[in-house]
Amino acid sequence: MTYAQQILDYYARLNLPQNLPEGVEVLYPFDEDEVKRVTDLFYHQYFNDTNKRTFLIGINPGRLGGGATGIPFTDPIRLEEELGIENNFDKKSELSSRFIYQMIQAVGGPAIFYKHFYFSSVSPLGFVKDGKNLNYYDIPELQNALEDYMVEEMRKQIAFGAHDTAFSLGMGKNIAYLKALNKKYKLFKEIVPLPHPRWVMQYRLKRLDEFIDQYKQAFSPFMH
Repeated sequence: MTYAQQILDYYARLNLPQNLPEGVEVLYPFDEDEVKRVTDLFYHQYFNDTNKRTFLIGINPGRLGGGATGIPFTDPIRLEEELGIENNFDKKSELSSRFIYQMIQAVGGPAIFYKHFYFSSVSPLGFVKDGKNLNYYDIPELQNALEDYMVEEMRKQIAFGAHDTAFSLGMGKNIAYLKALNKKYKLFKEIVPLPHPRWVMQYRLKRLDEFIDQYKQAFSPFMH
């Protein structure tokens, strides 16, 4: 099976996490026809091979990016303008997606980038509470309720074919939790932290080129 087929099968069968704290809702876009259509196009275009990938692990999908399109770090605007996949999603921009696609262009464009890298998240599904994005670590009860689920889902994705070094997109709570999980469950040999795209866009925009260069240098050894 190709990488694309494995990913699409995985998302088609993705279970919802159980026993969530009160008021927490799951973002589950994968039963929408338009999400099925664009994810099918995207993965067959960029993952139609059997090569291993280096995993880039985010926090969890947001409601304007992967929570809308089904493709991690890809909002409806980048999906159309950067990847050439027309879609009928509400054309809203997500900060993380803007950073990611500027970085992807800097390393040679989507065809080169996705040949080597696969975006995952600590939780494959995102969360909202009171209509706002929620990170898995924002509520201790949520993080605790999700641990077994998140480890199981990560192992299923590693089985697609993963190199033993991964990157955490997030240098604070995400890498701390990932390292704790990794120590306990031995998912990867090493997890290297990088600044979170949203943090860069929100708080360090004037130094954008510097952070894109940091990503570029970190990824360079994994692009051969």
